[in-house]
Amino acid sequence: MSRKLLHHIFHKIKRKPKRNTSVAVPHYANRLAELIGYFPDDFFWFERAFTHPSFHKKDNSGRYYNYDRLEFLGDSVLALIVSELIFNAFKDANEGELSEIRSKIVSRKNLNEIGRKLHLKQFFGKHSRKQLGENLEGNALEALIGAIYMDKGFEQAKKFVEQRIVGPYMDLRKIRAKISSYKNEMTEWAQKHKKTLRFTHSVETDTRNKDVYFVNLYVDNRLAGRGRGHSRKKAEETASKNAYRKLVK
Repeated sequence: MSRKLLHHIFHKIKRKPKRNTSVAVPHYANRLAELIGYFPDDFFWFERAFTHPSFHKKDNSGRYYNYDRLEFLGDSVLALIVSELIFNAFKDANEGELSEIRSKIVSRKNLNEIGRKLHLKQFFGKHSRKQLGENLEGNALEALIGAIYMDKGFEQAKKFVEQRIVGPYMDLRKIRAKISSYKNEMTEWAQKHKKTLRFTHSVETDTRNKDVYFVNLYVDNRLAGRGRGHSRKKAEETASKNAYRKLVK
């Protein structure tokens, strides 16, 4: 589905009118308003965004609810916002590179880190990390974006992502430069996970009498990626990219 069509859908989608709910203004209302940049029209969505599945809460109809549905929505809204940002920021990038940059930005690891910096756990009460899980902040961040979208629409959600997520915590050009070097990515990954990397090289001459380099990348002596190119560097980069997509992404 094209970016323009997704943008049109998010702008034109008709949501139900604001509901009269029995959700009282929560004790964290002012902290939430400071975080998202406005005082919510309806705390109904935010109360759900900060409800972990383990809480086993029920609505007035007796149905269980939690942040899962808003997390699903927020994931899609965030993907569209980030797609638009990098589409406009990197006019020379092809589809594959844009996809890699977006994947890096919206990865669970990255969202967890940002959610922790935004102190999202404070909105879940005094529950233990064991109960809430290691991915709490990333899940909550996506649910929060979904809640903002339901409360105020796409433009407010976009403003939050740009001002509170991308602006303070992401340097898009550094992310692009980093993801463009798969050999560096693989080296960092190997160091973190205590793996050993080893490249093997061979060279042949093609029909135009030019050297063609062939590279195999082994992780702990197991073949993880192959690459070829008219320079050793390019062949290593291709092998690293293939290994990265297989092992890391």
